[in-house]
Amino acid sequence: MNKRLTLLGISLLIIAVIYSACAAPAPAPAAAPAPAEVAATEPAAQAGSLLDIVKSRGRLICGVNNQVPGFGNVDANGNYSGFDVDFCKAVAAAVLGDANAVEYRYASGTDRFTLVKSGEIDVLFRNTTWTLTRDSAEVGMEFMPVNFYDGQGMMVRKNSGITKLEDMDGATICVQSGTTTELNLADVFRAKGLDFTPVVFEDNNKTAGAYDEGRCDGFTTDKSGLVATLTKLTNPDEHMILEETMSKEPLAGAVFQGDPVWADAVRWVVFGLIQAEESGVTSQNVDEMMSSNDPTIKRLLGVEGEMGAKLGLPNDFMVKVIKQVGNYGEIYDRNLGPNTPFNLPRGLNALWTEGGLLYAPPFR
Repeated sequence: MNKRLTLLGISLLIIAVIYSACAAPAPAPAAAPAPAEVAATEPAAQAGSLLDIVKSRGRLICGVNNQVPGFGNVDANGNYSGFDVDFCKAVAAAVLGDANAVEYRYASGTDRFTLVKSGEIDVLFRNTTWTLTRDSAEVGMEFMPVNFYDGQGMMVRKNSGITKLEDMDGATICVQSGTTTELNLADVFRAKGLDFTPVVFEDNNKTAGAYDEGRCDGFTTDKSGLVATLTKLTNPDEHMILEETMSKEPLAGAVFQGDPVWADAVRWVVFGLIQAEESGVTSQNVDEMMSSNDPTIKRLLGVEGEMGAKLGLPNDFMVKVIKQVGNYGEIYDRNLGPNTPFNLPRGLNALWTEGGLLYAPPFR
């Protein structure tokens, strides 16, 4: 009898457990994300992007040089001009529809990255070399596509007897502080076993001025900068640039790391200028090209594909850029080409289709 009661009790206990499990409410499904949360993942709507701030402000603050003719220079009336300055204008045209909606700030070799990180400037276009250290979290820049491929050179007086770097053992050399130029000079001369005395200045005008006064045997910076500075010397015909190229200097614009929306907008303006030249779209024919059957041109000019919307820009952002600033080739020719005092050959800065390095990823 007791044995039967025990078995009955166990059976009733098992039935109760099974019933309890079946009757337990199912876990509630995970809540779907609120619409606002979904929208926040869309690049164009990302809160806090500098893109929105620039639009709201109504002007772009661009860091530039003001001492290198052809690249970044300012005249007696305070007007800025040059190759890099035109990239500032291109970004303003894309974001604000007005290439003149730019406030220029002089960015020296020593404070340019601080100006970007502090938010005092929105973008830097100032003959700045893209390096690993500068692109890392240590400095915190995010570099844009290279807009000018350059290399460091050396300027000397024609009557100095110097024809190559090996002739400069024991020389004094004027160089700008806070630049890759200063580091390259030390590396190259050390590798060649040459001694030299650096004479260091904080900006290009002071560096070139000291060389012009005869305080240095040589003056070193990017070769494009040497060509530009040559026009400012007292007697340009008395000087020459040595043939040797001392380094690779990929010059590019830069923004602060951590804002992919702003970085993408600026990046694709630069690519758009390159693609426009490759596609034959100029400031003179852009309206006509709007009716082109070429799919790349259609997407570039916003006729189809909504490329601009993906960047938080108007779909026809490149139409505004090209009309007001031109394509890459027009910018180059206007500032550095055959009809300027510099007459710099395109060289590595030619399109990839013409033996150069300029190449834009597909607009699709």
